[in-house]
Amino acid sequence: MTSMNKVQLGQSDLQVTPICLGTMTFGEQVNEQTAHAILDRSLERGVNFMDTAEMYSVPTRAETFGATETIIGNWFAKNPSARSKLVLATKIAGPSRGMNWVRGGSSNVTPADFEAACNDSLKRLKTDVIDLYQIHWPVRHVPAFGAVYFDPAKDNKDVTPIHAQLEALGKLVKAGKVRAIGLSNESPYGVHEFVRLAELHGLPRIATVQNTYCLVNRAYENGLDESMYRLGVSLLAYSPLGFGLLTGKYDKSGTDGPDAPKDGRIGKFESVRKQRWGRPEALAAARRYNKLAIDSGMTPTKLALAFCYTKWQVASTIIGVTSVAQLDEDLDAWGTKLSPEVLAEIDKIRWELRDPAL
Repeated sequence: MTSMNKVQLGQSDLQVTPICLGTMTFGEQVNEQTAHAILDRSLERGVNFMDTAEMYSVPTRAETFGATETIIGNWFAKNPSARSKLVLATKIAGPSRGMNWVRGGSSNVTPADFEAACNDSLKRLKTDVIDLYQIHWPVRHVPAFGAVYFDPAKDNKDVTPIHAQLEALGKLVKAGKVRAIGLSNESPYGVHEFVRLAELHGLPRIATVQNTYCLVNRAYENGLDESMYRLGVSLLAYSPLGFGLLTGKYDKSGTDGPDAPKDGRIGKFESVRKQRWGRPEALAAARRYNKLAIDSGMTPTKLALAFCYTKWQVASTIIGVTSVAQLDEDLDAWGTKLSPEVLAEIDKIRWELRDPAL
C-alpha cells in the first residue's frame, strides 16, 4: 500500500490517516478474537484512526449494546501501547425511540445523558479520553437513514437545543474526557448552527461530520459539501461500499434471495434490507458501477473505494470489514487513481440513476 499522509480534522489538532477503521461489525458478525486480529493488522499497516459508537454492534439490539466498545477496550488492555498510537472516535446515540435499551427509548438526549454516555464509553473502552466524540444522529427531527423529506409536523420543540448540547460537550472537553467533537448524519442547517453557536458563545467547534458517501449515495455533494468546505469542517465518509452492494457480492443473487451471500449484511439482516441499502434501485445502480469497474480492469471494491479515497470532499474514509483479508483488500486499494474516462462514466451513471440509496 502507498504510504498515507495524515490529514487534519477540521480546525482541531487531530491528525489522522485518510482511512479509518470502522468497527460496527465487532460483536455481531465478528467475534472478539477476529476483531482483535483486525485491530492488530490495521495498526500494523499504519491506520491510526478508529471509529465506534455506544450503540454498536449493528444491527443494533439490546443484547449487543456497547459490545463493540467493550471488545475494543479489551484489545487496549491487551495492547497498552496501542492507545497512544490511535485517534479514537466514538458516538453518543441520538433520540432512541423504538430502542428501549438506549436511555429507555427517550425522544431526547439531555445534558446529563451526554455526561453519563461519555463516562460509560470511557469505561467500556478502558481509556481516559475520547479523541473525537460525535452525536450519532441529530437531537431533533431530521430525515436520515433512508428518510428523504423534512416534515415540520414531526418537529419536536422539547428536545435539548443545540446551544445546550454544545455546552454539555464543552464540559466534557473542559474535563479532559474529550479532545474534539463532531456530528453524524447531519444536514447543512445543523452544521451551520453548531458552528455559529460555538463561535458566538466560545464553545467547542465541531471538527467533523460523519455522513454516508459512496457511489450509490452522493447526496453530500448537493450543498453540504460547500457548507463544510467554507466552514472548515471535515467529512468522514461512511459506507463507501454501500453495505456490500459495491463489492459485487449481490450482483448475481440479489439481496434477499436464497442465494444471497450468507455473510452479507443486507442479505443476513432483515432490518438492514428494509433500509435504503435493500432498495431494488440501489442494487440496480450498484450493478452498473460494478460492471464499469470490471470493464475498466478493476474489482468493484477497488473502484468504489478509489472513488472515495480520491475525492477532495473526503478527509477520511471509514471502512468496515469482517476479516483480515477484507481489511487488506480495502487498504490495498489506496493509491488507485481513476482515469478521467472512468470518472466521466461514473457521473454518467449517476445522472441516469441519481442517489438510490439516499
